[in-house]
Amino acid sequence: QVQLVESGGGLVQAGGSLRLSCAADGRTFSYYVMGWFRQAPGKAREFVAASRWNGDSAGGSTYYADSVKGRFTISRDNAKNTLYLQMNTLKPEDTAVYYCAASASIVIVTTEMQYEYWGQGTQVTVSS
Repeated sequence: QVQLVESGGGLVQAGGSLRLSCAADGRTFSYYVMGWFRQAPGKAREFVAASRWNGDSAGGSTYYADSVKGRFTISRDNAKNTLYLQMNTLKPEDTAVYYCAASASIVIVTTEMQYEYWGQGTQVTVSS
């Protein structure tokens, strides 16, 4: 069982930045593929980014949705059991509830069904 708690959401003007955090309990955080999803009003939840740790000092692998590539950066601190999402150059269309999720997959996955654990979400609102 993994419990996830997001924080860092808020209201920001277009072009601004926010950093989301996701704190995980449990001692096996490093073994999970961690992902960020978002859900805008009236829309389905969509994949944003994912991170997999390769188990060595070289770090890991990441994958992004095309809509955020080059603007968002996913990272993780396994020592602190924390996942991050640095969001730069925010646009009004980035407005959504952002969710952190954990998957026991051994490869990066991008669909909701492949993630077993979810946080409660944090609201991000980008004003124009």
